[in-house]
Amino acid sequence: MYEIVFFDVDGTLYSEVDRVIPESTKAAIKRLHEKGIKIVVATGRPHNLCGELVSLGIDTLISSNGALVKNQNEIIYRSVISQKTVHELSRFAELHGHGISYFTDSIAMNGIGVEVQRVRNALAETLGLVDYPVTIETLPEEIYCICLYADEREAEKFIDHFPQLHFVRFHDYVMNVLESQVVSKSQAIQRVLDYYKIDVSQSVAFGDGRNDIDMLELVGLGIAMGNGDEVLKQQADFVTRKASEDGIHYALTQFGII
Repeated sequence: MYEIVFFDVDGTLYSEVDRVIPESTKAAIKRLHEKGIKIVVATGRPHNLCGELVSLGIDTLISSNGALVKNQNEIIYRSVISQKTVHELSRFAELHGHGISYFTDSIAMNGIGVEVQRVRNALAETLGLVDYPVTIETLPEEIYCICLYADEREAEKFIDHFPQLHFVRFHDYVMNVLESQVVSKSQAIQRVLDYYKIDVSQSVAFGDGRNDIDMLELVGLGIAMGNGDEVLKQQADFVTRKASEDGIHYALTQFGII
């Protein structure tokens, strides 16, 4: 009997076609609630871009790819990037003309790439954002996640210049920048499982991207969306239909969870 289900957001709960939640997925979430199965979001989005999910009754959120974990207003875990790293990386990105996004409870950017199509495409594909986020003027004291907008070749100069940092790619044009390898969706999921005192064997996770691989490997049942990354599919226990083709509802029904 599964007791908890973790969902990625973009391309998983949200359709990969029109970036809305299919009605069948809303029905599946309602049925999970009725059966007393806990529902948790595990997303690369900042916390404030999960409002629609909260309105569906999902109150435990793993945001910023695992750097912030909250149950309603209670912080279960947070990983704060040092001011030294934030300032040094920001200066280097500005020097070389690269966009940087900063995640607190919300998202802001460094103002670079406003008119760059690769940046705009990445924002839409990873966060569902049509508009470029607000440009940050004063860096806040607590930043949970930094994303660098650069392709493989462009990122080499950052990797060489900051050997003490970890650069984790989850999109062709976006990388997470981490001070520690303990920030990931799987690490955050384990903290949620500990918080609720649920064994990992009783957990399910759905995802579609490369940053979902570790969480699908951790849980008792890892399900990849039909529209997902091919590498992710190879690591999954089951590949369901596309998000736009009722993939969430289909898999939960196939396994008798709802």
